[in-house]
Amino acid sequence: MIRYFLIRLVLPLILFLVVRYLLHNLFGAAKQAGPPGDPRTAVPSGGELKRDPVCGTYVAAATSLTREVKGQTHYFCSKECRDKYRAA
Repeated sequence: MIRYFLIRLVLPLILFLVVRYLLHNLFGAAKQAGPPGDPRTAVPSGGELKRDPVCGTYVAAATSLTREVKGQTHYFCSKECRDKYRAA
């Protein structure tokens, strides 16, 4: 009875969990990374963080795209956000 329980229920469950863990770690990390060179997924190396006025993302002031409007500097995470702000 115990042998049947181990072979039919516990062993497949353990095997399923191991395979799920391996697949999650393999494909989950690739999904979170995003496309290479995307400034929104890049980790800033430090410095002051500024808020993007379009999407609300915080970006490093040193690596962000900027635009000056009426003497005030605005910081953007991407060209798309900068262009949306320019159009508005």
